[in-house]
Amino acid sequence: MRSTSAVSRAFSTRRSSRSSRTSRPSRTSRSSRAARASRNPATHALAQAGLVARGVIYLLLGCVAILVAVGQGSHPANQQGALQLLASKPYGLVALWLLVIGFVCYALWQLSEAAFGVTGEDDGAVARLKAVGRAVVFAFLAYLTLKIILHTEGSQAKQQQDLTATVMAHPGGQWVVAIAGVLVAIGGLVLVGEGIRATFMKLLQTSRMSPQTRRIVKLLGQIGSIARGVVFVLVGVLVVDAAVTHKAAKSGGIDKALLTLRDQPFGEFLMLAAALGLVVFGVYGLCEARWRKV
Repeated sequence: MRSTSAVSRAFSTRRSSRSSRTSRPSRTSRSSRAARASRNPATHALAQAGLVARGVIYLLLGCVAILVAVGQGSHPANQQGALQLLASKPYGLVALWLLVIGFVCYALWQLSEAAFGVTGEDDGAVARLKAVGRAVVFAFLAYLTLKIILHTEGSQAKQQQDLTATVMAHPGGQWVVAIAGVLVAIGGLVLVGEGIRATFMKLLQTSRMSPQTRRIVKLLGQIGSIARGVVFVLVGVLVVDAAVTHKAAKSGGIDKALLTLRDQPFGEFLMLAAALGLVVFGVYGLCEARWRKV
């Protein structure tokens, strides 16, 4: 009986050892694919071009918002207004084409992150889904920029309100819009938390920075992330309000959120602070293009 039990235990041990050996290659091969993708020069080029474009669009967005805050703006304080401001300059057409390339590069880079793993973050489904979401956003920005180049753009705010109205016209549409608003607001709160805790620093090659540069980049990232998060929270609240009151006109994007700030006590100061925060995030974005882990 004892010899039979011993043989059974030995067989079970060998079988579990074989199964563990066969399970290891899948994890190893997955990490090795991610490592090969991160070492690919094309991946680095996509990341840097995309991050530069992201930094530039936030710089432009903040500048437009500052002009609106001080009563000098002729463009809406959103991505479309920022691109229109750029288009009005003598070098605008060339700059817009460069942004299209940058936005496409960012979207492709994020799709590669979703496929092979996000560098600097846990290799989980949440990080990959966030990468897919960012890819969709920047693909839309590329499309919006192309429409401005071709002079076929409509009002971004009006399109957002029309989409909200269309969704709410369907059964359960109010709930869909409300949930979307809550998710945007939660995303904004997450950004605020990341800014306070400076978790974005784990994405950067801090060993290549001097101590003073590291402190400056950290401060820029904190201020910019908090400002961006606050704007996103306001956007989410506006979308929820539109769903609750069944008034699509109450919904809106960044421009509506900033104008809502302006309508509050000390509103011009609040809007100016948020606009400056977006500019700061744009500067941080350029720093991220320089030191981002890829």
